[in-house]
Amino acid sequence: MRILIAEDDQVLADGLLRTLRSSGAAVDHVASGTEADAALMTNTEFDLLILDLGLPRMHGLEVLKRLRSRGSSLPVLILTAADSVEERVKGLDYGADDYMAKPFSLQELEARVRALSRRGMGAASSTIKHGPLIYDQGGRVATIDGAMVELSARELGLLEVLLQRAGRLVSKDQLVERLCEWGEEVSNNAIEVYIHRLRKKIEKGPIRIATVRGLGYCLEKIPG
Repeated sequence: MRILIAEDDQVLADGLLRTLRSSGAAVDHVASGTEADAALMTNTEFDLLILDLGLPRMHGLEVLKRLRSRGSSLPVLILTAADSVEERVKGLDYGADDYMAKPFSLQELEARVRALSRRGMGAASSTIKHGPLIYDQGGRVATIDGAMVELSARELGLLEVLLQRAGRLVSKDQLVERLCEWGEEVSNNAIEVYIHRLRKKIEKGPIRIATVRGLGYCLEKIPG
């Protein structure tokens, strides 16, 4: 998944970046409300916004208000000071999906991020099944016929994107967009290498990643 963090406290932002990247997410960071607003108006497809309300140059509530006014349904987790009940209420009224009061546990934040990502995909369960393949989004573990498949963070990211779009074409550009952070250089050739490695590990029985030459890849739909 791809996450945008809007937080001006660099120490807290660094902690969030380390925690979420270690769980396999691609994470981008901005430190002001105007930067957050600009990032959200680009073509970048984020899965979640973690939004501090006390941002400089544009308040977090205004960022949220503008996001929702554009018709975006992007899941938003707001971060607020512990005593700012009124701001939390306003944030939820403006369309935030959840909030956390500072200070908070990074472990709890990870759990809330997983829950919001499932909600954003319209999935009540944290597992995705594809024939004999089962992928646990919470634990980031893939199994085939009950046996765990050893996958790198990048391979897990690819698998997650393909599973979420099973039966549909996913272009190389879309894969780069979903898996890579700002400033991270990943070529289409690198995507081919990751796909090749993933195929060797999961293409068993009915599971197959089809290549649509010049267009992209498709995790083939399994009948029934």
